[in-house]
Amino acid sequence: MKLLKFLIGLVLGCLVLVLPVSQFQPDSLASIRSLAVQLDGRKKPLDTVANETLAKIHGSTTYQTADGTIEDSLKTYLSLWFNTRNWNEEPIVLVSYRPLKEAVGLEIERKYFTFQELMANQPLGAIVQQAHADQLAENTLDREAREALIVEDRLTLLFKSVGDRSLPLVPHPDDIKGTWVSLEQGTELYDPESIAPLLAEFSMMQQGLLRDFNSHLDWVGQLGTTFKEKLASLSPDVYPSAETLQREVHFNHFHPFAKAWQIYAIAFVAMLMTLWVKPWELYWSAIGLFSAGIAVNSYGFLLRMQIADRPPVTNMYESVVWVGFGIAAIALTFELISRSRYYLLAAAPLSVACLILADSLPAVLDASISPLVPVLRDNFWLSIHVPTIALSYASFALALGLGHVALGNRLFAPDAKPRFKTLSQLNYRVLQVGVLLLTTGIILGGIWAHFSWGRFWGWDPKETWALIALLCYLAPLHGRLVGWIGDFGINVFSVVSFNAVLMAWYGVNFVLGTGLHSYGFGTGGSGLLILGIVGFDLLLVTIASARHYGWFSPALASDLNPTEAQPE
Repeated sequence: MKLLKFLIGLVLGCLVLVLPVSQFQPDSLASIRSLAVQLDGRKKPLDTVANETLAKIHGSTTYQTADGTIEDSLKTYLSLWFNTRNWNEEPIVLVSYRPLKEAVGLEIERKYFTFQELMANQPLGAIVQQAHADQLAENTLDREAREALIVEDRLTLLFKSVGDRSLPLVPHPDDIKGTWVSLEQGTELYDPESIAPLLAEFSMMQQGLLRDFNSHLDWVGQLGTTFKEKLASLSPDVYPSAETLQREVHFNHFHPFAKAWQIYAIAFVAMLMTLWVKPWELYWSAIGLFSAGIAVNSYGFLLRMQIADRPPVTNMYESVVWVGFGIAAIALTFELISRSRYYLLAAAPLSVACLILADSLPAVLDASISPLVPVLRDNFWLSIHVPTIALSYASFALALGLGHVALGNRLFAPDAKPRFKTLSQLNYRVLQVGVLLLTTGIILGGIWAHFSWGRFWGWDPKETWALIALLCYLAPLHGRLVGWIGDFGINVFSVVSFNAVLMAWYGVNFVLGTGLHSYGFGTGGSGLLILGIVGFDLLLVTIASARHYGWFSPALASDLNPTEAQPE
């Protein structure tokens, strides 16, 4: 019976995969999507080029035109590529940093601006020029300058993409690592008779889209089939296989990580119902649902690894997705051992939050797949050090969730002492796993640093904050072991200590932005939002502590002896 309920939950979770149904409809632009392009150090389908271009310029993979029509990235990119509208006056360039908009006189509430108005903005130009001067002088850039440079990059990319005649579509004749060229440069590698038909078909596509963009898209898709076949026939051994290109197109449109968080959310609701609707006996169905989410999450990782030919943990986007997966996987492991329900209840919202952040912030968490910098090209160390560190973050995030559940229990149900004790014991086990993983990850990182940089430890910001995070968790674990910290204290520390992880994970990358781990840095993160969340969280901890210790009402003080709860 348990197996049947588990399979029912698994099947229900998999039903999410068919949504939206439109993903199974015929795609008239399929041949155009899978055109191979050699760009940014690798060969990828035009569909990926369109996704990455629009995400960098617009901060989203869809674009809403002036008449309210929602276009996917490929349609917008084709309009850019063939220059079918006046892109000088289209509000497509994202400017999201409010202090920068205030400094240069842009409307605060607007997110998108035209190429023309940004290029004509003299204060913005002055900030960009000063930022370049500071870079040449090797001065540290403030957040405003970094954001201005990002806007400049978006404008440059937009300018380059409109009517782009340099897109490298023509493969090298015989060298799989050789440089591809544009159609106009094709005669440098092939005889003119081979390139002339391609130029003619490209010109036909452009003329059709210029006459009537929307009505000629299907026709362009049909013409694109022969166009792609002729490109592939130039060098069959160098041109990527149809399977390889289609795999990446499938990954772009299947959205496995988005589907995974949806399944996690359904599993959370099902598990929540088991606390009150026991006759329904939804426990094993909820486990099945949660397992389906992990399976879809794993499938997404497998696809991304096949596309990138490396572990998917080399930038902040992949790190956030991996941590979301790690929270779910660790929680399911502990849940199957303890059957307590609380692991999944604490883990599901956190996994959902991580995957939603990764899915909804392409301008901040760059989802593009890029070649590795030299220090990361040792796949052995990359495969064990970075995932281990990220899994430790996942463990501490799960402890954060359990800590909130426990403190909420103490705040709103102070008489449920057995449940509070159980939650504290569950949390303690997760903290132990997190400390073990983080210690292992730091040691592995030191070994990798010895091979890459010639030293085990250099007090780099990333290294320093990883050590601080470790100490922030070692202290309460040892304090509990010797009886200095009880059940309530271990839950408080599981919440408060996560701020050190947040600094090591987010702060070093988006706030400090310095150090040898520069390949992981980014910009665009909302520091004020993070500070607000941290402040609100600490306020909750303070309120729970006041309730527990009776700071304002001694009569409500807990009768629990802080030293009575010892680790099992």
